[in-house]
Amino acid sequence: MFRRTGRVAAAILALALVAVACGDDSTATTSAGDGSGGGIAISGSSTVEPITARVAEAFQVTNPGVALSVEGPGTGDGFALFCAGETDISDASRPIKDTEAATCAANGVEWIELYIAIDGLSVVTSHDNTDLSCLDTADLYALLGSEAIGFDSWADANTLAAEVGAPHAPYPDLPLVVTAPGEESGTFDTFVEFVIHGLAGGENYAETRGADSIRPDYVASPNDNVIIEGISSSPSSLGWVGYAFYAANEDRVKALAVSTGDGNCVAPTPATIADGSYPISRPLFIYVSASSADRPEVAAFVDFYLSGDGLTAVTEAGYVPLADYAPTISTWESRTTGGVSS
Repeated sequence: MFRRTGRVAAAILALALVAVACGDDSTATTSAGDGSGGGIAISGSSTVEPITARVAEAFQVTNPGVALSVEGPGTGDGFALFCAGETDISDASRPIKDTEAATCAANGVEWIELYIAIDGLSVVTSHDNTDLSCLDTADLYALLGSEAIGFDSWADANTLAAEVGAPHAPYPDLPLVVTAPGEESGTFDTFVEFVIHGLAGGENYAETRGADSIRPDYVASPNDNVIIEGISSSPSSLGWVGYAFYAANEDRVKALAVSTGDGNCVAPTPATIADGSYPISRPLFIYVSASSADRPEVAAFVDFYLSGDGLTAVTEAGYVPLADYAPTISTWESRTTGGVSS
């Protein structure tokens, strides 16, 4: 029986922007033996969890004898379990880190990296916050970077914003209530890379100012629904979540457009995430243990995941499918181990 211990976004969203091209759109058939070979343990990203949970539910329709467990404690926590050999598949909202890969190698865990979808980190605030509609990466640094420790109001960031050239300052003199993912989350790690390390096209503050992370003095949670609740309950809030969680809660929170300094503010939408024009877009993955892949129930599950039927879960969960799944399917069919995302 499928056991889902994490929470999954409730809304089913129709994002019919790009076709799911996986070579065979016919109904997938799977064979996992008689289901007596043991269960499949999946853990990791809370962002990817809604996709994998939907796949698991659909898979069990034709494979009721396979026990599945899907958890979403965060990408980092998921890799810790995976590299210890405690799970078969790890959901991830970022590529595996070198340190995590080293731990896997030390424990004899080989892995197959499968790129499954695209997400856009959404910077969100309350609908009551009418003062701003767009922020630059410099604005985000001034408000959320490690130099912003102790800033209790938006206006507290004005001096720092002037120093880093944030184009949307000065900010209003309103309480700055930040609710966002914690350090165990791949969504946290990705935000640091985009905003602090300049991957979104802004300045690399980690190099130029010695900053290396997000301010620690905020309400952190691994649960995206808790973050949405925190954002919606404060009129001048600020935070970030994966696109699906924003899209499922548009009536409760609003997304701020993001500019990389060229004056063009881009809002997160399926189209802007898919074409890369939204500055904070990222890949989503599942990692499969190479040894687990030899088990018929795991092989059947991943086969189904990458089938036309399985990949409908990407859009159902509110994320953006890849334009071409052929490279992902080829990686799986050849059982190519190691990172291929770079």
